[in-house]
Amino acid sequence: MPLLRSLLTSVVLFGASAAWAQTTPQTAPAAAPVFSDTQRQAIEAIVKDYLVKNPDVLQEAIAEGEKRAQETQKLAQAAAVKESRETLTNSPHGVVVGNPAGDVTVVEFFDYNCGYCRKALGDIQTLIKSDPKLRVVLRDFPVLGAESLEASKLALAAKQQLKADRMFEFHVKLLETKGRVTGERALAVAKEMGLDTARLAKDAQGPEVKTALSENVSLGDKLGLSGTPAFIIGDEIIPGAVGVDPIRKTISDVRQCGHASC
Repeated sequence: MPLLRSLLTSVVLFGASAAWAQTTPQTAPAAAPVFSDTQRQAIEAIVKDYLVKNPDVLQEAIAEGEKRAQETQKLAQAAAVKESRETLTNSPHGVVVGNPAGDVTVVEFFDYNCGYCRKALGDIQTLIKSDPKLRVVLRDFPVLGAESLEASKLALAAKQQLKADRMFEFHVKLLETKGRVTGERALAVAKEMGLDTARLAKDAQGPEVKTALSENVSLGDKLGLSGTPAFIIGDEIIPGAVGVDPIRKTISDVRQCGHASC
């Protein structure tokens, strides 16, 4: 009901202003018409009756409003990506896999307990294997609770002991875990891979990990990310596990024209 009331008011004001402008000399800006409460109620009743009898008009108006909101959000996100590009792609706090000197960079924000991130893991592996010029930056974005946060802290600490290829192996093992990924699970994987777990536990609480997580959360907020996975390629944010083909197409477009869509 509030939405309908708001729409009615907007329609009334717009229609009345347009009608007033048509009958007012254009030598000076026309003042907005002022209606009495009785007149306003009568006009709203007419508009409401029309919308009730023609509900498609209301649906089209709502759809158009949503479309414009999405377009506005997309423009804002593109501006945020441009402003944050250097940090997104070249900050030392990201985990770089694939070709570190690749010509196109894909940035992925992920959570170790995100089912869709687990689904997208195979897509990333396929892309890295099939595209020797691709560079991928992995960014921990633990939005699914305390267990995700602990796992991310330990994974970021593991980065201090592992080279890129083995860090990706650590990442894969955590994402392939059946059930919840916890700090205990991350320590078990670390032990399995021969890491110094005492140092790992200490580093997980250290300034390097704290700075990395703070940077990732700040970037996620600035980009308006509402979930994981989220991929940033060129000037575009691709939310969700969309599959290999859409990501590959965007990579191809960035190579061709420098933008996510040519």
